[in-house]
Order: sequence, then C-alpha cells, then structure tokens
Amino acid sequence: MRNQLFMTRYYSSVAKPVLTPLALAIALAPAPGWAENYFNPAFLSDDPSAVADLSTFSRNAQAAGMYRVDVYLNNTFLATRDIAFQAVKTTGKSAPTDDSGLRACLTPEMLKNMGVNTGAFPLLAKAAAGSCPDLASAIPAARTRFDFAQQRLDISIPQAAMVASARGYIPPKYWDEGINALLLNYTFTGANSQDRSPGGSAENSYFLGLNSGLNLGAWRLRDYSTWNANSGDQNSDSDWQHISTYLERDVVFLQGELTAGDSYTPSALFDSLPFRGLQLASDDNMLPDSMKGFAPTIHGIARSNAQVTIRQNGYIINQRYVPPGAFTINDLYPTAASGDLTVEVKESDGSINRYNVPYSAVPILQREGRLKYAATVAEYRSESSQKEKVKFSQATLIWGLPHGFTLYGGTQLSSHYHALAIGSGANLGDWGAVSLDVTQATSTLADNNTYQGQSLRFLYAKSLAQSGTNLQLMGYRYSTSGFYTLDDTTWKRMSGYDDDNRTDSDKSRPEWADYYNLYYTRRGKVQLDINQQLGGLGSLFITGSQQSYWHTDEKDSLLQVGYSDTLAGIAWSVSYNNNKSAGDAERDQIFALNISVPLSQWLQHDDEVTHHHNVYATFSTSTDKQHNVTQNAGLSGTLLDENNLSYNIQQGYQNHGIGESGAASLEYDGAKGNANIGYNVSDNGDYQQVNYGLSGGLVAHAHGVTLSQPLGNTNILIAAPGAANVGVVDQPGIHTDARGYAVVPYATTYRQNRMALDVNAMADDVDIDDAVTRVVPTEGALVLARFKARVGARALVTLNHNGKPVPFGATVTVNDRHAEAIVDEAGEVYLSGLSAQGVLHVRWGNLPDQQCVASYHLSSSRQILSRQHAECH
Repeated sequence: MRNQLFMTRYYSSVAKPVLTPLALAIALAPAPGWAENYFNPAFLSDDPSAVADLSTFSRNAQAAGMYRVDVYLNNTFLATRDIAFQAVKTTGKSAPTDDSGLRACLTPEMLKNMGVNTGAFPLLAKAAAGSCPDLASAIPAARTRFDFAQQRLDISIPQAAMVASARGYIPPKYWDEGINALLLNYTFTGANSQDRSPGGSAENSYFLGLNSGLNLGAWRLRDYSTWNANSGDQNSDSDWQHISTYLERDVVFLQGELTAGDSYTPSALFDSLPFRGLQLASDDNMLPDSMKGFAPTIHGIARSNAQVTIRQNGYIINQRYVPPGAFTINDLYPTAASGDLTVEVKESDGSINRYNVPYSAVPILQREGRLKYAATVAEYRSESSQKEKVKFSQATLIWGLPHGFTLYGGTQLSSHYHALAIGSGANLGDWGAVSLDVTQATSTLADNNTYQGQSLRFLYAKSLAQSGTNLQLMGYRYSTSGFYTLDDTTWKRMSGYDDDNRTDSDKSRPEWADYYNLYYTRRGKVQLDINQQLGGLGSLFITGSQQSYWHTDEKDSLLQVGYSDTLAGIAWSVSYNNNKSAGDAERDQIFALNISVPLSQWLQHDDEVTHHHNVYATFSTSTDKQHNVTQNAGLSGTLLDENNLSYNIQQGYQNHGIGESGAASLEYDGAKGNANIGYNVSDNGDYQQVNYGLSGGLVAHAHGVTLSQPLGNTNILIAAPGAANVGVVDQPGIHTDARGYAVVPYATTYRQNRMALDVNAMADDVDIDDAVTRVVPTEGALVLARFKARVGARALVTLNHNGKPVPFGATVTVNDRHAEAIVDEAGEVYLSGLSAQGVLHVRWGNLPDQQCVASYHLSSSRQILSRQHAECH
C-alpha cells in the first residue's frame, strides 16, 4: 500500500496528464463483460460452513435425477412417464437448456415412438441405443423446456422433422392394454305389485343381469347371463338364460378388432345379424378424431408462406400454416352433417384468397384413402327354435376415393343364400351428398323354392346453412317380390310367430306384433328427417316413414313432429306422434306438452353447497285419439355435496275413470354401487307398486378387490395406496376405498383420459405429490392410474450438526426415499408422510463431512403438524 501511495505522489508531481475528449469517452465507456449470477453465502452467515453448496439453486436449477412428468410434444399431451434428467453446467456465455438447469434424457427410441423421423438426422440415426444425444444439436430449432413446478416436459420439434401424421394422433406406443383382472357387473331389480280392486292379485318380479369378464394382456373375455323370476297368487316361474360369450382383442397394425364368439355383424351395407363365430372388423376409435367420419379433402395453392383458415357455419374449424406451392388438407375433424366450408388463404403480404368447398355427408362416406373393412365367418345365432342355425360368411369393404367419392361393396354366402351388393357415395357440393347401392340376392326358403330379386337403396343428405335446415332423405325400394335377406332364409316355416309357444288361432287376422309371413316381402320404404333451427326461436323436427309390402295392402307408417324452445331458463316442447303398424286395426295418435322450470336458478341459497343443487318443477300433459287425457306435475332434483342423490315426486290424473296417480323415487350413486327405490300408485289407489334396484361392479386385480359403480366395457383403476376416501374430480360419488383404490367406469378408448384426485378433501395425514395423470386405454382394458400418496405425520424438524443448525439449503430425504426437502436458514425442514420413527439423510455437499444422518421419533399425540428436534451425526 505504501509503495502504491508513493508512486501516485511521484507521478503526480512530475507531470499532469492531458485528457482529450476521445480519451475521456474511451475511459468512461463501460467495458463489455458477462458475469454469472452468484449467491454470496455471507448474506446468510459469517461462517461459510453453515451454508450448503447453493451453486445449483443460484442458477434457479434443480437436482438431477428421475422425475415422473407430463410429456407434451409441440404443445400436445403424449403421456405421463418417468424421465431421467441430467444436470447442465453453465460455462462462459452458454445458458442451460431451460431454467431448471436440467436436460431431459431422450433416447432415439423414445423420439422415434413420439413420431420423430430419427433416420433423417445423423446424430440420432448413429446414436447408441439408450444414449441421450443432445436434441438441439441433433435437430435444428428443436428444444425442450422442463417446468419443474408443474412437472411438465415440453418438447418442441419442427414439423419437418416429424413423420407425417394426422392431428390428434396418439402413437400406439402410448396405448395402454391395462392390467390383468377379473370383472363383474351386476344389475338387480325387483318389484312388489298389488291390485286391490275386486278380483285383483299380488305379484312379485325379479331380474338379475350378470356381465362378467377376464382381461389377460390384450385379450378380453366377456359373458352375459340373466335370471328372471315371477311369483303371484296363481303361479310362479323362473328362467336362467345365457345371452352371449365372446373373446376379443385389438389388432393394431390392421386398425381393427378380432372377435371370437357371440356378436353382431356390421350394419353399414347389410342388416345386422347375430352370430357365433369369428369376425375381424375396422375400429374407427383407433383413428384420431381428425380422421374419423367423413370430411372433404381441401386442395389449394399458396403463393408464399401462408395461413390457411377453414370455416363452417361461421366457426373456425381449422387453421394452419403452409409453405409456397400446392397444399392438401385431409385431416379435418368431423364437422356438422353438412354445411359449406369457406377456405381462406392469407399470404405473407397480407393478401387474402377465399373460396368455398361445398360439403354434405351421408353415413357411408369415408375420407380419401380410408379403407374400412369387415369379414365374418360364423353360425347364425338365435334363441328362437323357429329358426335354423345356418353357417354363413359375410365381407364388406368401404373405400374413400379422391374428389369426395366413396366406393363400397360386400357379399353374404350360405348354403341357402347368395347376395352381392355394390354401391357408391359422393359429395355433390351444392347439391348435397348421395349414396346409391344395389343388392342382388338368390334365396332358398322354407318351402324349398328358390327366389331371386334385387334391392335398391338410396340415401340423400343436404344442409342449408343459411336457414339452419338439415335434410336427410332415405329411400329403400325392393323392386322385385323375390328379394329376401339372409335372416329370412333361417325360418323353418313360411309363416308363424316369433314366440315358440304361440299359435295362430285366427288364420285370417293374426296378431302382427309377433307374426311373420315370408309371402309378404318388404316392397319399399321411404324415410324423411328434417331438423330446422329457428335461431333464437327454438328448433323444429319432422320425421316420417312408410314401409310397404308385396301381396298385401298393409303398411307401416310413422309421422313425428316436434318443437322445442327455452324461455328465461324454462324449457318447453310440444310433439305429435301418428303411427300405424301392419295388421293394426286403428292408427295411434298422441299429442304431448312438456315444461321444465329450473327452480334452483331462482331460489335463495344459504351456502355454496346448496347453490349447486339442481331443482326442477315439471309438468306434462298428453291426449290421444280416444281423448284420453293424462296430466302429471312433479318436482325433481339432486342432493348431497356431489349431487349424487336424486329424487323425483310426481302427481298425476287421467280422465275416463282412471283417476289419480302418484310416484316417488330416490336414486343414489355411490363409490361402491348404485341403489334406487320407488313407489307408484294409480287407479285412485287400487294399484300399488314398490320397486327397487341395486347395480354395481366388482374388480379383482393384483392389488386386491375393488367395488365400484356399474362398469363400462373400458374402465380405469385409480391406485393411490393409503389415500382413503379421496374423491375423483368430475366423477360424482366416486371415492377411493379404505385402501386407496377406486374404479372410474366408461373410459374413452384410444383417447387421453384425464384423472385427477380432489386434494382438498384428503385427510390431514395424506399428501399426494402429483394429483393429476392421464391414460390412453385400449378397447375393454382396465387401465391403472397410479398416484403416489405419502401417508403419515407432518412435522417441522430442526436439525443440528456439531451443535449448530444444519447448513441452509441442505437436502433431506426420509428413509432413502426419492422425494427431497430443503433446510431453511434456521436449520428447519418441513416433512410429510412420516412414520412414527425413521431416519433422515442430510446432504449439503459432496464431501464426506458434508452429509449426516439423524433419527427422529414422533409423539403418539394426533397433531396436524408436529415439531421435533434431531441431532445429525
């Protein structure tokens, strides 16, 4: 210091420096530089040893390791997976991969399964299996971002690096076949009826339906059986019936389902038939939503990098960006039945080119390139002894062609029947959509005669978007009297009753409800459906049909007209039905009025719970051709916190001496099943009935047995061991059982199903790290949705080491668990899910003297938060 002071004085006495303006500007100019953020431990303590190594946290970074994260690719959720994360060190001016200081280990196999074209990038194509090449170096403009707080990994990859796939596509790699399990679905109903009028009697009736199943890998075995019983003053009977058994699994590479056993043929071209045998058929559920149903293929030309917007009925249904040149869009989501599409191409200079693509759809139409198939080899299945169990085969093929055309055909073959069908459908633009097919059939009937005939089918649909009209006209015409279906050839006689025990006592006028006569073949059928939206004035529908027969003047006819609207929250509708079946002496006509008033919108609520309860006042009245008038007034609604208890009270009156009637019912939907009970009275009290029912499911799996609400074909098993009585969000009445398991029925197949637990209703000794997960089940699967619950006490532990608090920032793990907690500046750490006693592992550096172990013992008193002191050695 003294030398520095001397030299300063010496030079100042020899000469005075002269500063030019330029030199002054250079001297005062800030020097370019870069400095890493640094957290000075001295701010926390004068003793550096009292503070852990905070270099990781000073960079807002997190500890490396394995994390269960929600994986998003280009902002689309893929799956919830365990991903390894590596620490990224910052050197010089380079920044970490993201603000977590971690980089996801994404192997070439993982990227390929996500749809990345790994073969087009040398670093990925040559990378060793299981390695973690740097994604940003391998694919230009690719990046990842890890949101540690949300446990979300976002992967952004340019579309040019992806294998071409439709929007909403979920790779089969992420489809979940579920776990092995036994399933049982049951439905039991009963009724006690009593007629107190003179000569009346009492009767009891019962029904039990059992739908059982076994899941082994991708295979699904299902069986359905029923039991009926009736007992009364005169007689009693019971009947056990086996309805069906089948084995099924998906065939991914064919996008179809293989079924062996009892099922039904598709009805797109031929009438659906019950069978016992083998069937392989397309499953449209395997397709992304953007490829299901029919939508036109959009073609256009862009002069630059342009934005393409597609609208229908004024709504944007698709928007994307295309490079210069010709473009094709063939993955539109299924739109309304029809309604022209407006295509808008906005160039980079702001200019816009618009054009319309007329669009209407009929059910048979398929997208361009879509091939839908079904093949069946089986035996005709019927419970009636009046029919033969003939062996048959059936095949159908529907092919979507360019320019809105669809070609389809099929065949049916048996020893007594040969049929060939061919047809085509087309989108005619402004003229709507149409399909036309013809079937040629040769049949041998019960009279041993051979008949030949043709059937022509026609279907037309058109939407008038400006007026809100949707028109669908369907016409069948059996042009010859010799046309029969395969089902007709299974009858053992040319006429008779479906019911084996019935006889035709009056040959001239049989009861047509259960009567068939093969001489009266179907001749022609016309059906008209019109739906008209009236803007703010409600909607109107008209449905009409007429079926005629050969060799008789009898016809089936139906006319339905209805109007509905909502005014100030009050829903009301009027409807008229007019129908007559062949053989009926008179035509049935009925007019009805229905009103529903939402009282819950107008009533005052004392708390937030009752605010969500639904209460409706209802009124209905109807009159028929004989002037029979029926009137009913009622009150219905829901109760309990989750609206899973519903009630209904009705009071009615009918003229012509029928008198008063009434009804009351309750229905409860619980986590372990549903229950209902009701009471009905009519004929001024002469007739009374009590009915009741129970329904639910049972699932036996590797983790135990779980009771549930009635099961669907595809279900989700919630597994949160230790988290008892926790609700599932958006699933009324469903809670985990005492072991932490619950079943959510009716999952959506081949789609993401979001499962979330209600963390606000958990017990004080339960914590769940991530209460949301997603699963993608295959058809018929029981998929496991795992949640990691930490069950135990919560404690604030003060840790001391060598007589001083453990350094700030030290990490603490309990009994070597993966989850970590961080010590604060006072040596305190918050821990949850603790057992009564255990071991804490503490680390604040990598050296041996920068880690220690502490034992803890919690008191037996039940406290929401315990406070403990522990010495760390």
